[in-house]
Amino acid sequence: MRRTEKMSLSITGTGISDSNVTNITDLGFWVMIADKEYFIPFSHYPAFRHATINQIVSVTFLSSSQLSWKDLDIDIELEALEKPESFPLIYQG
Repeated sequence: MRRTEKMSLSITGTGISDSNVTNITDLGFWVMIADKEYFIPFSHYPAFRHATINQIVSVTFLSSSQLSWKDLDIDIELEALEKPESFPLIYQG
């Protein structure tokens, strides 16, 4: 006799995409990660200024410290959003 086991759906894996864009304005956009929201201003990240809404909302949380927009070839460390004064350079693409 063969024993079959059911897989429990209560077991969850660790996702890499626990982030989402919550709002977009003419000044920038907000990204929610877990229970914390970050503002990404277009003035500091001008590469997003001409991106489409679909490109902006296609964000992936790669690790515990990095956001990535694959289609735009943009990565941002969370530390740069938490402490922008420590990262004074602005991309001039």
